[in-house]
Amino acid sequence: MKSRDASPTRTGTKGNPALAELSLLLAVFFVGMDVVSVKYTLEGLPPLVFMPGRYVLAGLLLLAFLRLLGRDAGGGLWRKDLLVLAGLGSVGITINYVGYTVGLSLTSGSNAALIIATAPVWGLLLGIVLGLERGSWTGALGLGLAIAGVALVVGGGLGSGEASLGGDLLVCVSALSWGAYTVLSLPVLRRLDPLIVGAWTMLLGGLAALPLAFTGFPGLSEPISSVEWGSVGAAAWASAAYSTVLCSSFAIAAYQAAVARRGANRVLVYLYLQTLVGLLASVVLLGEGLGAAKLAGAAVILLGVYLARRA
Repeated sequence: MKSRDASPTRTGTKGNPALAELSLLLAVFFVGMDVVSVKYTLEGLPPLVFMPGRYVLAGLLLLAFLRLLGRDAGGGLWRKDLLVLAGLGSVGITINYVGYTVGLSLTSGSNAALIIATAPVWGLLLGIVLGLERGSWTGALGLGLAIAGVALVVGGGLGSGEASLGGDLLVCVSALSWGAYTVLSLPVLRRLDPLIVGAWTMLLGGLAALPLAFTGFPGLSEPISSVEWGSVGAAAWASAAYSTVLCSSFAIAAYQAAVARRGANRVLVYLYLQTLVGLLASVVLLGEGLGAAKLAGAAVILLGVYLARRA
């Protein structure tokens, strides 16, 4: 996929290339492992309690890091900028990670890793609708293959104890919203520091989801008042810290800096490696199985994403 907005953004063109490459590879590994860490965290915390706290804290940590670097982390933002960042946060964080976290509580890590891989395809579709991308037959074929691959993954998991249709559909919502966020954030990234965009979208998106921590949602997540804090194990706390610090604060900083340096198209190539890490981690650490339908779905999804990105 050749995007009209795929050129590097306004900042991030300087620095050590080797360090930037290492940071991006670490981010890919951390985010790929996130399906496992979230699974462990949800053994002690309800999904709608964990998700808002994770992103509020991750946003605050990244803002504090920017201040330590001597960069203005928000004093130069106008009110309209904050409104735009709040809108981006509602799409890229609130909807995305509510769907992802609650979905992971209901389905397998391997299913989630594969379904999330379709995010660039949905971003392409939205970009075409908004006139930011040019449609092609190759892109249409990629979209069709990605949808077919998701159907294979979801269908292959039906009837198993690891996955559920409801969980898979929630992760689909997550993939759709992340693809939308990628496209909608491009104009903002041309005006504002990418790290500031990442920090504020995490903070504001987490705050938007915070009321759900207190109300819960019947059948999906208990409220914060139901948590017995003394019974939350060390593994759940360690996993929550891993997801917050490494998979959120560090990873978003590395990704945004890489997009600023290289442009979105080159960075999204690393999505394939991230998907592979998530799939292998789910099998090795969560003991999940890989049936023929899931393997076929994985191949079809990755081929579809590849064709869509090349269109």
